[in-house]
Amino acid sequence: MSEQRRDHHATAFMGVHIAVADMAAAVDFYRRAGLTVPDGAEGGGHVEIDLGDGVHLALSTPVVVAMYDEAWRGLSTSTASVLQLRLPTREAVDEMYAELTSAGYLGHLAPIDAFWGNRYCEVDDADGHTVGFHSPTDDSLRA
Repeated sequence: MSEQRRDHHATAFMGVHIAVADMAAAVDFYRRAGLTVPDGAEGGGHVEIDLGDGVHLALSTPVVVAMYDEAWRGLSTSTASVLQLRLPTREAVDEMYAELTSAGYLGHLAPIDAFWGNRYCEVDDADGHTVGFHSPTDDSLRA
């Protein structure tokens, strides 16, 4: 493949787009998770949450998704895909889990000291999408 062809088809990660049944509930979860969600997003059908470096998390209601995808299969969740967020400390993982589960979100995996050296937990958002929360890696705790 020529260098010009590779550049023409260069791929860059830009974000993740998930469908949500209730935008207000989704916005509440991701704000509690520490993301900066634009004001007024809870009343709309689509929002892009800036994650930095040109990357975003996009949330859309079924009405918006159906506007461009006639073959859309509808809302579906799977723990095969987990949105990953980093927190600043090991303690912050436990605190995030407690805050979100106290607010009524389903704790999918209580905080653990994971074999890869992070404190880690998973919580399901309002639509059942699993979100993992990581501490920074502590190499001395890798197994």
